[in-house]
Amino acid sequence: MWHEAADWRSRAPAEHKSVLRRRIVGVAVRHADRLPGRSPEGSGDSVTTSVVDVPLKAKILTVSESVSRGTRQDRSGPALADVLVRNGFRIVEQRTVSDGVGPVAAALIELSASFAGLVVTTGGTGFSPTDLTPEATRTVVERDAPGLAEAMRSSSPLGCLSRGVAGTVGHCLVLNVPGSPRGAVESIEAVADVLAHALELLAGARPH
Repeated sequence: MWHEAADWRSRAPAEHKSVLRRRIVGVAVRHADRLPGRSPEGSGDSVTTSVVDVPLKAKILTVSESVSRGTRQDRSGPALADVLVRNGFRIVEQRTVSDGVGPVAAALIELSASFAGLVVTTGGTGFSPTDLTPEATRTVVERDAPGLAEAMRSSSPLGCLSRGVAGTVGHCLVLNVPGSPRGAVESIEAVADVLAHALELLAGARPH
């Protein structure tokens, strides 16, 4: 079961896009002075940096048996959409799936296929026997991104109870966040400043 994100959520304000564009450029420029052959400031020589203007697109997957059956309202998905839009992302799809390795892995494969952007799952990261989102994610991602997972866990005193993982598949970055609205939002806010640059690197920019 899935639905397209509401129009107001699918359009990041122009000022947010501008801020993120400046943020990406800032990352490249900030590290330019470490490049071999960097000319001293004021010498007039130019410094070439690799900056890729990546459209910031995101998909959200809510993992919940009760939400997928329609017996409980999804609160984490809309909360994630809000925080991602505030950070310049355009939400292109939201979907709900039941718990379990099979359903979650199948949804992730579909969401990440030929997609360059961010896929965030919410739910299924705890210690319940049905919390299997990390296991499903590991069957799909090609490379782990443990630093992002650790940063998200450090955002809350209860973060140590999250087993969420992060990784990449093709040009897509996948993040597992908790199922609570507060935990989901705090996790994204913990890594929001580096997501644009991570997607830039996945798109082929040279590392700084």
